[in-house]
Amino acid sequence: MFRHQGKSRTIKHNLRIATILSLVAGIVNVTGFLAFSQLTTNVTGHFALFIRDVANFEVWKGTIYFLYIFSFLFGSFLSSFLIEKFKGNKKLNVFVLPTIMESFVLLSIAVLSDAGEIKYPDLIVCMLLFAMGLQNSLVTKISNAVVRTTHLTGLFTDLGIELSQLFFPKTHLKREKIKETIKLRVYIICFFFLGGLVGGFFYSRLGLKLNTLIIGAVILLTSLFYDDLRYRLIMAKRKYKQRKKVVNSF
Repeated sequence: MFRHQGKSRTIKHNLRIATILSLVAGIVNVTGFLAFSQLTTNVTGHFALFIRDVANFEVWKGTIYFLYIFSFLFGSFLSSFLIEKFKGNKKLNVFVLPTIMESFVLLSIAVLSDAGEIKYPDLIVCMLLFAMGLQNSLVTKISNAVVRTTHLTGLFTDLGIELSQLFFPKTHLKREKIKETIKLRVYIICFFFLGGLVGGFFYSRLGLKLNTLIIGAVILLTSLFYDDLRYRLIMAKRKYKQRKKVVNSF
């Protein structure tokens, strides 16, 4: 799911990565909101608040919202930059880099929260938005803009459009394709919601606070390990079959 691109990528690959990343995004979203009362997976609300402060000539006050927006933007830029920079390296799975960086950011925040009282909460919010920028750019690139996992506004819009298309079979002939896309949207929404429940439960009920982010990092790293192991097994199986054919041909 972290390797296949272009024509070799199927709906199954997108479903797998969508469920994992939307689950993590849900955890980050709720954890960030409970800890800092700020949205940490998208910048729509922050942009509105920034414009409000600028309109009221409180530019300095609105600077923090600008930093929130910039953090998400920089995360998206860096993720895409790394993918483009190393995509020619066949020995390196370029999509691993942003995922490892995201995991590192989440783990770092958990460690900082254990070190003592957080004196600069806005910095942590920026770090979370940076991590979500990394993730959103990664999944957009790998799925060819089919999957988005960090916010739901566009998802619900696309889902509404695709559901309406099912009522017009004469003008929308590719019904199976539409149904596959609807399934993908529903999976993302459900796992984002599930991630929110998980994040809220561990943050509040179990009292993990920002250590809840460790769960998100573990999910990411486990999925990377599983994907790499599965890839190695498939490649080993193919090599074995090729050698068997060569031996049988003599």
